[in-house]
Amino acid sequence: MKSAMSKRIIPCLDVREGKTTKGVKFENNVDIGDPVEMARHYYETGADELVFYDITASHEKRGIMIDVVRRVAETIFIPFSVGGGIASVADMREVLLAGAEKVSVNSAAIKNPRLISEGAEAFGSQCVVVGMDVKRVEKSEKIPSGYEMVIHGGRTFTGIDALFWAEEVTRLGAGEICLNSIDADGTKDGYELTLTAMIAEAVPIPVIASGGGGVPVHLADVLTSGRADAALIASMVHYGDYTIPEIKEYLHGAGIAVRRRW
Repeated sequence: MKSAMSKRIIPCLDVREGKTTKGVKFENNVDIGDPVEMARHYYETGADELVFYDITASHEKRGIMIDVVRRVAETIFIPFSVGGGIASVADMREVLLAGAEKVSVNSAAIKNPRLISEGAEAFGSQCVVVGMDVKRVEKSEKIPSGYEMVIHGGRTFTGIDALFWAEEVTRLGAGEICLNSIDADGTKDGYELTLTAMIAEAVPIPVIASGGGGVPVHLADVLTSGRADAALIASMVHYGDYTIPEIKEYLHGAGIAVRRRW
């Protein structure tokens, strides 16, 4: 049973070659800043958690940039999740020892689902986040939900139904799902509410909605009708359109429980 705790607002730092970057639907990425400085800013202005993704590590078949993880972890004092290129329990241990509270697995977990259960057994379910990059497709016998899992930064379709995978990772011991709609990613047109509600209603663990946040009402929508426990944000704060206090003030005014420091 999910608790009725405050909803979390989580800035996401996609990192490529040591720089924070942002694209639209996983394409046309541009560099926008230093991840350590941006992490400090979001921590100081009220983020509940931070997510750091090394977005090309899996595709390039290399390990995560642990020096950046360590520098970010030394800068902030809120929960910090790291993903990208984590393919073994040893990788998880290295990231956690560098200062992260959680590890996020995505492509590697689909290739080796035991990674989820082994990580949960070694470090506790609360440390294991499963990232799901999902694309809307035609419903079929293979993909009855109409949503398919995609890996390698949106490059490889898996033939795995997203709803099935969400239920499976929960069974394997994941403590949380970060659910990203590739169709909505970077568009700032709103989260994929149908997908988010479907997954959130199907699993007992927290679901973080990702992809599409552009204005505060989008967060209100996904945290209420989308049933999400938290909302990941990127473009709307990276480009200075909104601050985290402005977003939280809006949500508070809409009757949504959020943690405020002011």
